[in-house]
Amino acid sequence: MAILDWKRSSFCGGGGNNCVEIAVTDEDGDVAIRNSARPQTIIRTSRPAFAALITQLRAAASG
Repeated sequence: MAILDWKRSSFCGGGGNNCVEIAVTDEDGDVAIRNSARPQTIIRTSRPAFAALITQLRAAASG
């Protein structure tokens, strides 16, 4: 996987190692997701699947 431009969640706070990070891959536009405490473990998913996850999380949070 190429070098990615990782973005941290706005809920990360003071920059500790307990943050969700995401990046868009250059190859096919998939979304890469990792935990800053374990950056070597990366999950890849399609943009539509990631959008569906975010929609479900927002619905559950507003609940």
